[in-house]
Amino acid sequence: MKFRIFTIAIAFIGILSCSTKDDIDTDKPLIHTDYINAFPSFCDTIYFGETFNLRAFFSDNAELGAYSIDMHNNFNHHSHGHKIQECDLWPVKQAVNPFVYREDLTIPSGQKEYEAYVPISIPSQNDKGAFDEGDYHFQIYLTDKGGWSTPLGLSVKMLYRKTK
Repeated sequence: MKFRIFTIAIAFIGILSCSTKDDIDTDKPLIHTDYINAFPSFCDTIYFGETFNLRAFFSDNAELGAYSIDMHNNFNHHSHGHKIQECDLWPVKQAVNPFVYREDLTIPSGQKEYEAYVPISIPSQNDKGAFDEGDYHFQIYLTDKGGWSTPLGLSVKMLYRKTK
């Protein structure tokens, strides 16, 4: 009898300590790039040898976690398995010295909304010389504290600014 009461008590405590269905985060975070100060947006141009400011707004129903930025060439017109709005693409070409960028960033704890403002300096060359101009993907990956992730892929051009 004591064993039965003990088992029932343990089961009852276990039920009370479990999360309710309402406590489980089932919503992916959102990346907003459709406001006036957002950059880059679809089909924008980023210039080698200059600094630009990434501006994007993130939101989540529970709590945001972290985000990463990835820039790489799209000279072969590849896809990533998630929607990337393509712009007018240049002809397919072989990469010679493509620019590649990756950065992982954190979001302060407890945030449900956060505006990312990140200065990014783009070099004009590396030890192999000038970077290849053309079509690039600018990707943002946003993860919330619950582990849900949202990718956003933007097609951009990366060029050298022409001087007159």
